[in-house]
Amino acid sequence: MSDLRLRIAPSPTGSVHLGLCRTALFNWAYARGRGGAFVLRIEDTDRTRSTAESEAAILEGLRWLGIDWDEGPEVGGPHGPYRQSERVVGHKETVQRLVEAGYAYRCFCSAERLTELREGQEKRKETPRYDGRCRDLDPAESARRAAAGEEFTVRFRVPEGATVFEDLVRGSVRFDHGEIDDWIMLRRDGSPTYNFVVVCDDVDMRISHVFRGEEHLVNTPKQILLYEALGETVPRFGHLPLMLGTDRKKLSKRTGDTALGDYVAKGYPRDAIINFLCLQGWALDGETEVFDTATFVERFDIVDVQKAGAVFDPDKFRWLAGDTIRRMGLADLADAVAPYVVEAGQMSAEGIAARRPWFERLVAGEQERIELFGDFPPRVACFFEADDAVTFDPKAEKNARKHEARAETLQAYLGWLEGRDDLDDPASLGAATKEWVQEKGLKIPALFQPLRCVLTGQPGGRDLFDCVALLGLEATAARIRAGVARLA
Repeated sequence: MSDLRLRIAPSPTGSVHLGLCRTALFNWAYARGRGGAFVLRIEDTDRTRSTAESEAAILEGLRWLGIDWDEGPEVGGPHGPYRQSERVVGHKETVQRLVEAGYAYRCFCSAERLTELREGQEKRKETPRYDGRCRDLDPAESARRAAAGEEFTVRFRVPEGATVFEDLVRGSVRFDHGEIDDWIMLRRDGSPTYNFVVVCDDVDMRISHVFRGEEHLVNTPKQILLYEALGETVPRFGHLPLMLGTDRKKLSKRTGDTALGDYVAKGYPRDAIINFLCLQGWALDGETEVFDTATFVERFDIVDVQKAGAVFDPDKFRWLAGDTIRRMGLADLADAVAPYVVEAGQMSAEGIAARRPWFERLVAGEQERIELFGDFPPRVACFFEADDAVTFDPKAEKNARKHEARAETLQAYLGWLEGRDDLDDPASLGAATKEWVQEKGLKIPALFQPLRCVLTGQPGGRDLFDCVALLGLEATAARIRAGVARLA
């Protein structure tokens, strides 16, 4: 299907929003699954807000998600340039052609007049709209005034009737033209507006399908009319449901993080992010929630996307992240959490490499417990504390102090421990320790609770004897001696 061409056209005006990522994934998967082309275009005509840093973040974010493009920035292609700001000359030529053909007209109304018009309509509880004063201005007079330097905008002449189209998500959609204003194509300063340039660029890039957020639905009749005025084939549209927060309003920072970078920083696995975004308005079979990207590409069809808004469930997102971590290979998980350990100042990258077997053992003990890569550093912080300054959790210390003979018990256990050679075998050491406890006539908590407190400072966590193996005899002994003094 070489004629199948889809695109994503983000504005580089801020962080990489999850909505953009979801839209990009749906377009990319549809193209990849059907042998079509996927185009990336940067819509940077908003000079006051567009930044090179934001554009770089978009490219990096999409690539981090595994999304590649056949045409676009850093790739090139036969339909460039792929930055909207570099296409302005062609936009203005198209405006002139539409004015000459009668599909558009110059509007010389001042900003003050338009403000007064709108305020009057609002006062009368009317829908604000342009009253068409310049709509039937004689073309020769219009050209003369423009040549004389009088400021103007260019408006599209909306005809009578209605626009009806078949949306691939929402079905048949109808807009009466009486509800559509003669919209501005070219601003007073000569800059083109979104509804105009997006059509020009999609025409030039031969885009066959446009999948975008539901908020763009109101723009579609304007754009279809423009396609028809240009004598171009109208692409197939599919408007994706809004991503909603838990308050069932459009996803925003009021109800949680909305930027891809926020979730990367917290340590959500890439596969979990992709999996979760794919579920925002689409389902594999109604039952299967965990699937890989290859399956998504193979099975995705725009007609299966739901109409209703997709609720962004943060609890489900975390669960997916944790499930992804459980299924990771140990080496891959160690690689994934390492940057967070370095950032926390617990180990350097070189230190991790030098102690790789030890580090993987540390990671293995938390694989079933963490949900995000960022959860790992605080859970293992005790292993990087000074042996005489382990942070005692109040509950752990309270548990330890319940046993009056704690100091004597810990000292006796240390003496026994120093004579053993199986400290690196948690199972063997654990079984032998329980026998020792029985021989001393003690109950298990009488040793285990004070011992866990002095070794890790926590009331629970990984296997206690795995902690001994990770610490080694020297650190274990130092922590017990320091702990005895602190708990006395």
